[in-house]
Amino acid sequence: MDTFSANNTRLLGLLEIWEPRLLALPHDIIAVRRNSQNRSIKQILGHMIDSASNNTHRIIHLQYQNSPLIFPDYAALGNNDRWIGIQNYQDEDMNDLVQLWKYSNRHIAHVINQVNPDKLDNIWLSALNEEVSLRNMITGYLSHFELHISEIEELINRK
Repeated sequence: MDTFSANNTRLLGLLEIWEPRLLALPHDIIAVRRNSQNRSIKQILGHMIDSASNNTHRIIHLQYQNSPLIFPDYAALGNNDRWIGIQNYQDEDMNDLVQLWKYSNRHIAHVINQVNPDKLDNIWLSALNEEVSLRNMITGYLSHFELHISEIEELINRK
């Protein structure tokens, strides 16, 4: 959809830039270094995969279910850390992890391109009772993605 083409172009560009960078990182950087949330790069990538998956589901549900939509909020109340732990991204093969990260985000860009513009004002109620429109969910996705890319960059550059 044209409304989000700049966001999608930026998202897809970041995937192309970061895929080879991530695959070239040594084990100690991807698995040992931790950010302020005690997450390794592998765990941050896992969280980004979970975000792509959950947001894809919300974007789809918001186009055919009644608004406001009550749909599980995986990220609130510490649940995103449960998702990371249960799936054990720390022990995932890095190549597999990067490919899943890349293609789940390529897919969400595709899904965003298919959004019915008449549904952009539909509302999702988060676990914290915040109202999030489909429009804001889509535009906020890129910001969330870039936040985690910056966390990865910090871990790479840490001495």
